Amino acid sequence: MSSRFPIAYIDLRAFAHATEDIDKVLKAIQNTLPTGLIETINIVKTSLAGHHGNPITLYEIRIKEKATAQKTFEKISANLGILDKELLSNEIQLHLEKGNLYLRLDKQSAYLEETKLCQIDPIRFRIHFKNSETQKVLEICRKHGLLP
Repeated sequence: MSSRFPIAYIDLRAFAHATEDIDKVLKAIQNTLPTGLIETINIVKTSLAGHHGNPITLYEIRIKEKATAQKTFEKISANLGILDKELLSNEIQLHLEKGNLYLRLDKQSAYLEETKLCQIDPIRFRIHFKNSETQKVLEICRKHGLLP
């Protein structure tokens, strides 16, 4: 693993709504991460209330360790399908802001060990690059196979 890996950290956020099984949401999160990582990281759990008072649990993770961030980025890149990669490439400006790449992965698919983009009730990733230049971020994404 290179000590010069271009990602500073990765933030992950997911909500577990009252109608969802918390264990399944945690399994979906685990499936987006490198094997064994969930046991070694700190998951911040926050209890919230929805508009009608329904309970919602927010899970947040920050991956700062460089090798772990690299493995996480590479897992997402390797498992995202070509159609989603093409969609991401076509809409990349909607996903980039100030050195951050924002990805939303389908929670249901993640539970089934599949990696797919989605917009509704996703697992949200913010990948923060050390270099915030858009062109550099795009080069890194292509080099690691996230973009075609």
